[in-house]
Amino acid sequence: MSHTVLVCDDAIFMRTMISDILGGAGYEIVGEAETGVQAIEQYKHLKPDLVTMDIVMPDLGGIEAVREIVKFDPAARILMCSAMGQQALVVEAIQAGARDFVVKPFQPSRVLEAVQRVLG
Repeated sequence: MSHTVLVCDDAIFMRTMISDILGGAGYEIVGEAETGVQAIEQYKHLKPDLVTMDIVMPDLGGIEAVREIVKFDPAARILMCSAMGQQALVVEAIQAGARDFVVKPFQPSRVLEAVQRVLG
């Protein structure tokens, strides 16, 4: 059975790019969210194996969304996706419960390596 993934990013082209990379590698994209609040609702509803989470999103940022998801499910596996220059935020995201991160713009191989690490 393939792993299920929830893709969270406020930019549709980033969601599409991540979905294409992961879908092409055999992962099942079960949902997308463009805000932090949607990410939490989708996680609770879908209970995916993995979440890719942008740091900067409307209404509730990715780090806050990570905290809420981890509060709901301490075993949640979340991969942060951040733009260059957000290193301090990446550290905060890891402390909040994210398992790893990739920096945008990213190489498909780097995304897949990080996903494999997070899923163990």
